[in-house]
Amino acid sequence: MATAATSAPSIPVDRQFDFRDADFSRVRKMIHARAGISLGAHKREMVYSRLARRLRALGRQDFGSYLDQLENEPDAAEWEDFVNALTTNLTAFFRESHHFPILADFAQKRGGPVSVWCCAASTGEEPYSIAMTLVEAMGPRASACTVLATDIDTNVLNRARAAVYPAERVAKMEDERLRRFFLKGRGANAGQVRVRPEIADMVRYETLNLLAPSWAINEKFDVIFCRNVMIYFDKPTQAKILERFVPLLKPGGLLFAGHSENFTYISRDFRLRGQTVYELSLIHI
Repeated sequence: MATAATSAPSIPVDRQFDFRDADFSRVRKMIHARAGISLGAHKREMVYSRLARRLRALGRQDFGSYLDQLENEPDAAEWEDFVNALTTNLTAFFRESHHFPILADFAQKRGGPVSVWCCAASTGEEPYSIAMTLVEAMGPRASACTVLATDIDTNVLNRARAAVYPAERVAKMEDERLRRFFLKGRGANAGQVRVRPEIADMVRYETLNLLAPSWAINEKFDVIFCRNVMIYFDKPTQAKILERFVPLLKPGGLLFAGHSENFTYISRDFRLRGQTVYELSLIHI
């Protein structure tokens, strides 16, 4: 357990809370053990800002006692708020747009209903974009398709389930898509849009930690979207997660990664098929 004697203060004195090197080190170890997230040294200011809110909410006077509480109570409800505070949720509708024509082409050629797992759902823009793409590609047949959308952050999942967004989030979307897939808010809801129920009903949201010893998933998928989440994990953790994807992906299925993620030298389980799109390697075929 870190003490004042082991680390001198290194945060400006105008801060409300003292945030020592030892405190930051503990946070990095705890979030990595709990959620697999690797926080770089440059994230120190972000960590202070977000966790300081938790200290204020709980009436804590210092980081040390707050972290002590978490370590002494591994099942405490506060762990959820701790993880949520340190989770970054940058997302947008049809983000990394080159992936969606690939998904559409895949769905058309697949024939039957397509099942998709979006394992970093955030506030819902990505899984709803997936559902919209399936409808565009398959027409009425898309009603039999399913999208499982998971995330470790319970707060963003609640927002995703609501399916309501500020109008500026869809300002750059094509008019045809807007009319087809969204309802425009009126009166008290002016300035907001809601995903149409037939699209929202295709998506099922569940809380899931990719680092959990087991996943409560009893199905296989034609497609897995794991975009812009692996960048928060170290290479050994990435390799373990990819290995666990293998039995969950149907033969001929696809794995979509983020633009800055490259699994080629991390895992032999997958081979690159296109721009950040992977398929099972020959050893699994």
